[in-house]
Amino acid sequence: MSKDTIRILSTKKLTPSQKELLLNAGIAITDVDFIEITPLEFNIKQPVENAIFTSKNAVKAVVDKNIVIKNCFCVGDKTSELISEQGWKVLESAYQADKLAEKIIQSHADKNFVFFCTQRRREELPEMLQRNKIGFTEIETYNSNLKPQLVTTGFDGILFFSPSAVESFAQNNLFEDFTAFSIGKTTEKALKKHTNNIITANKTTIENVIVQAIKYYST
Repeated sequence: MSKDTIRILSTKKLTPSQKELLLNAGIAITDVDFIEITPLEFNIKQPVENAIFTSKNAVKAVVDKNIVIKNCFCVGDKTSELISEQGWKVLESAYQADKLAEKIIQSHADKNFVFFCTQRRREELPEMLQRNKIGFTEIETYNSNLKPQLVTTGFDGILFFSPSAVESFAQNNLFEDFTAFSIGKTTEKALKKHTNNIITANKTTIENVIVQAIKYYST
């Protein structure tokens, strides 16, 4: 490997096709999970009329329970795709949780919702719904456990896909001498506590984060 080769660390394991995008661009990739997903036990009355999902992990947890859902409101293209694969209807989607909350407030304020979330969920969406007196019940479906790792190799860029991954990375490492690539605004907000050298994807997908890194280093 040339000493001039760009080296990138992903804070979550990537699929072979995702790695291939970087390798084909001449970028060396190391991927390590800084977060461990643990399913939680939960029970809920069925069917669910209106469900809110802000992550694929919550969708997967609900699928495993064979819960019947009529309408879905979700964050992210990949979450929407996974929902559609189950045959569930996506009524509203957005790239950020606060934008989804705005759509719910504007067009669905008369509905009641079940918010399937993680124990470490962000505050923006539930706070906005509460302020606007929209009825919802929170169901914790999984937990994102931190898996701090000490990074001893120098990297030019590091890919972050959640605020929890930022928190996990920060426990053992400094944010110096690399560019941080963020999947979205909430992850960017967490990164700004440590660095201003941030590039944020314009779509909340892993592939778009990778594309942003490739574009950055190709110029």
